[in-house]
Amino acid sequence: MDTTDLALAIFHHLLVFSLAGIIGAEFVLIRGDLGAATLKRLAGIDRHYGVIAALIIVVGIGRVFYGLKGWEFYVYNWVFWAKIAAFIVVGLLSIIPTVRFISWNRQASGNASFQVPATELASVKTYIRAEAFIFLLIPVFAAAMARGYGYLG
Repeated sequence: MDTTDLALAIFHHLLVFSLAGIIGAEFVLIRGDLGAATLKRLAGIDRHYGVIAALIIVVGIGRVFYGLKGWEFYVYNWVFWAKIAAFIVVGLLSIIPTVRFISWNRQASGNASFQVPATELASVKTYIRAEAFIFLLIPVFAAAMARGYGYLG
């Protein structure tokens, strides 16, 4: 059980750090030139975002059921649910950028002179900033939870 818990914790942390890196990469790329190559890169990075987010969920569920703390620690822990809520909000905030990246990439593929509309770009920047801000709450909640805060059982 100890090895399983350790492996799940390591994998979970690596995935979360990877997701943070992806959000950072999107933040940096969206601020630069949005030519066809950049739009293609953004769409590719965003696909990885979805895969990594799904893996975080799968591994997180594994930690709940196969981790040393037991599922009761998580189910009866308000900090865990706050962390899950923050993760869900980040995921919901990522929908608009994802839709826009796909749309912009398609339009740029079919039209070499395509320019990202300024209002859409401003909107996507706002969503990515909000994602990054809410994402910062996740390790705060994780650190509190690891120290036993929030357990009501």
